[in-house]
Amino acid sequence: MSTKNSATYWKRNLKYLAILLSIWFLVSFVFGILLVEQLNTIRIGGFKLGFWFAQQGSIYVFVILIFVYIRLMNRLDKKHGFNE
Repeated sequence: MSTKNSATYWKRNLKYLAILLSIWFLVSFVFGILLVEQLNTIRIGGFKLGFWFAQQGSIYVFVILIFVYIRLMNRLDKKHGFNE
C-alpha cells in the first residue's frame, strides 16, 4: 500500500465519520433536545415528534447510520484494494 493511497483512504474514512456523526448529532441533540418543543407540535401516529426523536428516533437513526457506514467502508475497501 502506498503512502498516498493510505492517506486518501483515511481522509475519505474521516470524511464519512464526520458526516455520519454530524447527522447523528443533529437527530439526537438538536431534534431530541434543542427543538423538542417545536417538534412536539407535530404528531405522527399519535406521538409527539420531539418526544419520538428523543426516545426512539435517535436510536433508529444511529442503527441506520451503522449500516450506512458498513456499506460505505466496504465500498471504500474495494476501491483501495483492502477487501477480503
